[in-house]
Formats: sequence, C-alpha cells, structure tokens
Amino acid sequence: MSGFEARQNAKQQALQPQRVQQISPSQKALRSGAAPATGERPPAASGLIAALDLGASKIGCFIMRPEGARHADHSIRVAGVGYVQSRGVRAGAIIDMEAASQAIAQAVERAEAMANVSIQGVRVSVPGAGCASHRVSAQVSLGLKPISDLDLNRAIASALAQARFANRRAIHLLPVAWSVDEQVGVRDPRGLNGRNLGLELLVVTIDENVFNNIVQCVAQAHLEVHAIVCAPLASAVAALEEDEKDLGCICIDMGASSTTVAIFMGGTLIHVDSLNVGGGHVTADIARGLSTTLAGAERLKTLHGSAIASSNEDRETVEAPPRGDDRGGAPIVVPRSILKGIIAPRVEEIFELLREKIKASGVHVEPGAGIVLTGGASQLAGVRELAIRVFDRPVRLGKPMRAPHLGDAAAGPAFAAPTGVILRTLYGPRDVVPVRKIMAAKIGPRDAPSGSGNIVMRMVDWLKANL
Repeated sequence: MSGFEARQNAKQQALQPQRVQQISPSQKALRSGAAPATGERPPAASGLIAALDLGASKIGCFIMRPEGARHADHSIRVAGVGYVQSRGVRAGAIIDMEAASQAIAQAVERAEAMANVSIQGVRVSVPGAGCASHRVSAQVSLGLKPISDLDLNRAIASALAQARFANRRAIHLLPVAWSVDEQVGVRDPRGLNGRNLGLELLVVTIDENVFNNIVQCVAQAHLEVHAIVCAPLASAVAALEEDEKDLGCICIDMGASSTTVAIFMGGTLIHVDSLNVGGGHVTADIARGLSTTLAGAERLKTLHGSAIASSNEDRETVEAPPRGDDRGGAPIVVPRSILKGIIAPRVEEIFELLREKIKASGVHVEPGAGIVLTGGASQLAGVRELAIRVFDRPVRLGKPMRAPHLGDAAAGPAFAAPTGVILRTLYGPRDVVPVRKIMAAKIGPRDAPSGSGNIVMRMVDWLKANL
C-alpha cells in the first residue's frame, strides 16, 4: 500500500468522526475563503486553518485549531508543525509531481499528528513561481447620496474588467487606494459624498500552468487547495510592524531557489516581484568551487559561511568531503577566506539584481523605507550587512511575530511564510473578491465582458448579494 493510500485510509478509519464534529459548515465556508471582501472579521468559530509552504529546500505545514486564534491581540497559537526536505519543487514550480506530492503528504501528516486533527485543505504559500503584480485603476460617477457598497462594487467591477493578463492566474486582488473627487488616500469611502469614486487595484498573478500544477500536486496528496498566497506577502504579514507598513518597507523573502519582494507604502502592498536566484545557488557555487558535494557545501555554508570578511579568515581553514566514490579520500581543506570569496559575490549579485528590478518597476520607495529580510537564506552570516551596503537602507532580520508559542525550530525567518498565511487568513489584508471566487476564476483575455456568464460579472453578482 502506498503512503498516500495509507494516509487516506488512516484518516477515514481513525479521524473522520473528529473531523465531522470539529468543522461546522460555517467554518468550512471560512476556510474556503468566503469571508467578506471589505475587511470584515471572520466569525469567532474560525475552524481549522492549515498553511503549506512549498519551498525548494523544505516543505512545511502549520495547523491552527479554532481555539488558537487570539483576537484580542491578533496573535495565534499553532497546534501542529511538520516539515520535511523538499523534493520536486523549484522556485515555487512543480518539477516532479510524484516526489512533490509525497513530500507534501509527509509534512502534512507530521503536522496532523502533532495537532491530533485531520485536515481536508491547505492554503499554499508559493515563493517565486514568477510572481508579478499589475496595477489597474477605475473611476465611477456617483449620485447625490452617500457612497454605498453598490458604488464600491461598481468600481471593483470596472477595475476587474481591465485585469486581462494572458496565461496568468490572479491570486490576489488587493485595493491600493480609494479616492473621492480630489481627495486621495481614503481608507474606507463608504458614507462619504462626492461626484467620482476612484480605485487603484493591485493584481498579483502567477503563471497559469504553475497554478494548475500546484493544485494537481496537492490533490495527489488527498488535499484541496483553499488559496494560494505569494510568499513575500505572507512573510510580510508575519514579520512587519504596522509602522513599517505605514512608513514604507521592503520585505525580501530569500528562499533556496528564488528571492521575492513585497513593497509596502501607506499601510498597503503596492508591488510584488520575484527573482529565480536564491540560497541554493550559493550552495551550488560552493560545491563547484571546492569540488565537493552539495551536502558538504550546504554544511560548509551553514556552519562556516559568511558574506562579509572576518579578522581571522585567512588563518582559519575549513574541510569539505571530496566529490566522487572515494569515501576514504582526504578531505578538501581550504582557507575560510576562499569560502567567503565564493559566497559574497553571489549574495551581492542577488541584491543588485533585486535592486535593479525594483528600479525598473517604477515603484517609488521612500528614501527612509527600511528592509526586512525573511526566508531561510537570510540567516547566512553577513547577509544583513551586505544588504545594507547594496541598498543603502536600514536592514533587519524578520521573524514571525504574533506567534509567541512556536518552538525554536519553527520560530526563525525560514518559517515566516506559513505563519503569515494563517495570520492573513484571520486578520487580513483581504482581497476585494473572496478567495473562493479567485480560485475558481481566470482573469485573462478570454474572460473579457461578453455576457451574463462572464466570471467578472459573477464576481460582481456575488458582491452585490453579500455586501
């Protein structure tokens, strides 16, 4: 019997009664993303929430029970944590369906065992995957009465009609700013009076094939994808202070095979971008430069690696196992300065490429905006100092906040994304369209307004019926 069949049978025989008792229909609706789109809080009985982090070095799963939500201070208590070495995933894309689905099943099983629950679906955090953001604007005329939900719906529908991106799947539809006449920066226009209502909408997309492969891979692990969240947004939710979002901040999530960025200004996400270079490329450089194995290179990087020079590095030596079948061969011994000379140029290149991508995007970042580093690769010694030199901005290392009961192994920058997925599910920021509608829709040229069956119109119909 395969691991998947055993897991499925064990669930049905041992945990199905508990699942029926623990999860009510309203909780299922919340877990599928049916919370209102305009910032209303989910009901108190929020149900189980499971976050799955599809990284290139590890696949992790966090599970929170209903009683884990602390609404008083917007914190959470995670009941189950499971993670395994990643297989079949690179830069957020599935490259081996069978290997990836097995790794997902193993990570989820470990989290389920710790939490003593069985889950049916997960919210997936995806690093890389060609994440990109697009901004669309819309303006609608108003009547003589105060702005209502219907006016907001018309503005949202007008913006969605412009969100047409070939072979791309929208995963986030986030309001950047509302405006009423000449007044900009309106947080909630309802109840205000004016002649025109404006909306600037941020659409975050990933490749359509990548999206479909992730859904299929998770389904092979006998789970349903309730939502897909871009990793830098999730990490930012977990690691950024509210002041940082208001004053301006760049959250850089450094994974094994990709580096992604989320830029906040005025308390709102304004830009997302990705770069398919990460910590794994540093490891590969070490393996090639020292003729050692990837495992040996990763060990050297973790224990002795640094992106900046140290005072004694010329006198210190490090050892690495030789590559090949000669197990009895002498280890490779090199000065630690050689190791630093391999690591520093690659890390500097990552930051320089990211800096140029941000400049090319045309997004204005305030001079005083700081940088917060998350992700496993950010833990390498000297990365923070090198980021300060490249970006000429204050830089700090970000860890999951508002999850004080995480163990030491899961409380570092490498686990900011799954923590942020749960925090965002409970406390926002929310998309202007429910997640279940986003998951079912394709925003693209084929979805241009053409009739009553159009997906944009179905989104608007939902908004009219529920707001």
